[in-house]
Amino acid sequence: MEIQEIYCSQTGDKCNYIKHPSGLDIYICEMNGFSTTEALFGTKYGSINTMFKTKSDKEYTVVPEGIAHFLEHKLFENEDCDAFELYAKTGANANAYTSFDRTCYLFSCSDNYLESLKILLGFVQNPYFTKETVDKEQGIIGQEIKMCNDNPGWKVLFNMLQGMYHKHPVRIDIAGTIESIAEIDAELLYKCYNTFYNLHNMVLVLAGNVNTNDVLEVADELLKPCDNMELETVFPYEPYEIVKREVHEHLPVGSPIFNIGIKCRPLSGYDRLKANMECFIAGSVISDPSAPFCKKLMDEGLINSTFGFEVFDGDGFFSLIFSGESENPKLVLSELIDEIDRVKTEGLDKELFDSIKKSTYGSAIMESNNAEAVAGNLISAFMAGVGPYDSIKVLSEMTYDDVQKCVNERFDTDNLTISVID
Repeated sequence: MEIQEIYCSQTGDKCNYIKHPSGLDIYICEMNGFSTTEALFGTKYGSINTMFKTKSDKEYTVVPEGIAHFLEHKLFENEDCDAFELYAKTGANANAYTSFDRTCYLFSCSDNYLESLKILLGFVQNPYFTKETVDKEQGIIGQEIKMCNDNPGWKVLFNMLQGMYHKHPVRIDIAGTIESIAEIDAELLYKCYNTFYNLHNMVLVLAGNVNTNDVLEVADELLKPCDNMELETVFPYEPYEIVKREVHEHLPVGSPIFNIGIKCRPLSGYDRLKANMECFIAGSVISDPSAPFCKKLMDEGLINSTFGFEVFDGDGFFSLIFSGESENPKLVLSELIDEIDRVKTEGLDKELFDSIKKSTYGSAIMESNNAEAVAGNLISAFMAGVGPYDSIKVLSEMTYDDVQKCVNERFDTDNLTISVID
């Protein structure tokens, strides 16, 4: 078993990579002088993975929406106790999350990290589902779904996604719907577990006060070798065009909130990372509080300090989101379209571009001194199919012309949806 050192030429940071005989990818970042340890055990399985096939399947399997999140909840319980009781004995702070493209189980601690690692590798590899436990969980997650449906910030996002995407499952709430989770049973959970929780589809990441050889000793003891199932996930055909321009809903809010989403063509791997970071810098220049555009809207009372921008992308989807509060969201949209058109003609503010690129690069460097951020970046790189330090490389090589070209090609104001809740 070879330990490969991966080195970042820009910063001098490094981590160890191991392809374990069990099939698992392992990344370990030993951070000298740190007292804490961060660990994540993740699988490439999120809410969007509702249609899949393995080498032993003749047909694609289609499963209910929300099953990845449901499975995450159930894995913490086994026949004897739940994982949180075990972590309480080691003093670790444990959690888990399901997003659109992944499920991760994690802990942080300042002592006993190897004992906590044994708990992590133990319960994630030992599912236990029965009709009784599944029925009970349906009620719990049903309440969670109802709470999300009453959350204006959550609803404004998913209303926008449903206005943008025709078929791609990114348009569906991560937890699914009351109707979809009612279709979940123990047999389906085992089917999804055995498919997606295959070690060839998973990654283990540790950062902070860790020793690579000690981690590998635990891995050798507890990881269960398995065959590569040659998992294939697919999505329905998704046209470039949006579904509709406006989505409106009334909920109790102090001030109207909005999401403006620009739908772009999806990318994968390094191309996606590069486009993501170029779009992020471009959108940050446009939405920066010091930019004339934002100052004007602030002075007119159209936006406040909640106005912001993010890139939202993943397997089969890529969009740019401007969000905030406003008494007149449609006027904000009109002004934003005018500003993007102006930037395409006159160019981005060069001085602001340089400033934001430098501050973004500085933030990335700062994160290398934070064990939690390092672990999170390592697992995100794995899930995106890029190298651990590719984001630093993209930033260091990024030019003004790259970002201007990105604005011209990807900020398509004819292909956007505005979602408003008031």
